[in-house]
Amino acid sequence: MTVETRPPAGTPAGSEDARAAAAESLEDYTLRFAPRSYRTWGPGVVATSALGGIAYLADFSIGANIGLAHGTVNGILGILVAAGIIFLTGFPLAYYAARYNLDLDLITRGAGFGYYGSVITNVIFATFTFIFFALEGSIMAQGLYLGLGIPRWLGYLISTVLIFPLVIYGMKALAKLQVATTPVWLVLMVIPVAYLVISHPDSVGTFLAFEGEGGGGVSFASAMLAAGVCLSLIAQIAEQIDYLRFMPPRTPQNRRAWWTATILGGPGWVVFGAIKQILGMFLAIYLVANVPGAREFANEPVQQFLATYEQLMPAWLALTLAVILVVISQVKINVTNAYSGSLAWTNSFTRVTRRYPGRLVFLGVNLSIALVLMEANMFDFLNSILSFYANLAMSWICVVATDIVINKYLLKLSPKKPEFRRGMLYDWNPVGVVSLVLSGGFSIAIFFGAFGAAVQPFSPLFAVGIALVATPLMAIITQGRYYLRRTDDGIDAPMYDEHGNPSGETLTCHVTGMEFERPDMIASARTGPDGEPLYLSSLALSTDRTGEHVLPAQR
Repeated sequence: MTVETRPPAGTPAGSEDARAAAAESLEDYTLRFAPRSYRTWGPGVVATSALGGIAYLADFSIGANIGLAHGTVNGILGILVAAGIIFLTGFPLAYYAARYNLDLDLITRGAGFGYYGSVITNVIFATFTFIFFALEGSIMAQGLYLGLGIPRWLGYLISTVLIFPLVIYGMKALAKLQVATTPVWLVLMVIPVAYLVISHPDSVGTFLAFEGEGGGGVSFASAMLAAGVCLSLIAQIAEQIDYLRFMPPRTPQNRRAWWTATILGGPGWVVFGAIKQILGMFLAIYLVANVPGAREFANEPVQQFLATYEQLMPAWLALTLAVILVVISQVKINVTNAYSGSLAWTNSFTRVTRRYPGRLVFLGVNLSIALVLMEANMFDFLNSILSFYANLAMSWICVVATDIVINKYLLKLSPKKPEFRRGMLYDWNPVGVVSLVLSGGFSIAIFFGAFGAAVQPFSPLFAVGIALVATPLMAIITQGRYYLRRTDDGIDAPMYDEHGNPSGETLTCHVTGMEFERPDMIASARTGPDGEPLYLSSLALSTDRTGEHVLPAQR
């Protein structure tokens, strides 16, 4: 791409921000559509990179906590219920990301929330990234303490500082890191657990018979409490989408590989996540049954794998490999948490202020918040934090998924093609915003017992149910009038190619002087000195503080 050394004549306030944002975001496409010229990976590489981001060990802690609290059967039921909900809601989001090369914020804008309305959901997602960064950082600190004797407060700091330089270089570097480390991670995790099951078959019976702290049998309420914790991971689909948006165009030649990669790298992550949760539950119960005093540390993944490795090798080697596994897992997921969180904060800040401070500023902000959570020992309150957060995350994801499936494809009140550009959308759309408030508000009230103890365990189901009902109802009430402010973006060139993929044709941005692909461009409300049309990228338009380039609403 070519950048002009001087701004074009008559450029508005905010043009310097636009050029700075464009130059920095060439690597990671912080605020915009991912162009075809950048998407050179095959579907398999994209899927492998996306799945590399789910190497986190938090699943083992989550599975351990719910298994010890609610028993094996209730825990597994909760995991399966949560996995089913996450897969079904994640599928339409993953499809839109891979098909139209948009991150979840851009999808959310046109799926019921509006140009500024999706800032609310961006904050929800950013919260997800620093909560899970802190969780994984805590797990790494546990490993450093156990293996090297490093105090936990220092381990928290190391696990944070280590990630910063790895995230600076954007998506290409992250993809290489994920692909390179995945085989080592799989070997370290899978083989020892398989050996433990084969060499100690009685441990399976102990696992299945475990009834948890309450000592009761199968309970739907307990299963739903377990599901609520697992459902906090529903926002993980947004991180998967940060990779899926770089999928190549879908063609008749690559159709099967494209769909396989989209499903595996998108909602398919939850299959692997559920397996890890059940493994974490199994390892925790094995420790409790065989190691005196293990109840105090059975939810720590490093202890779980240390006990497993000790069945295979000398203690010193077992400890070394357990620490290596924890460090690799923490790095693989926390580069994604840090990267996605910095995108979310930057996107929101730039839209609200129309200034671009640089993604690295918010990378520092996100990591600082995570470090504070770690130093506050959030690991001890893991279940409570995740159960509360699950209500907000589910409300957001379910509203967007419902808008895509029902409002777009069944009711046809929401535009089927995604839209994200300023001026094309209304600033706020009550369909998504009101549905989110109703779903999240009621489910959180239920979670805190406002409607009695009998329904309290079912707050996750209420979050899902209210979102499913409120989203199409709001679309019917408003008749879909708040989705599109305009239907014509002022450019004659087609938006999509013959296969329905976003076009690769390029146009020159009047503000930055750079070439951007057609789906990222929009006409300016101004014309050139001879009356010729001027075009802007969505990125430049987002930093236009005067608003002079924003097209008027269509009547």
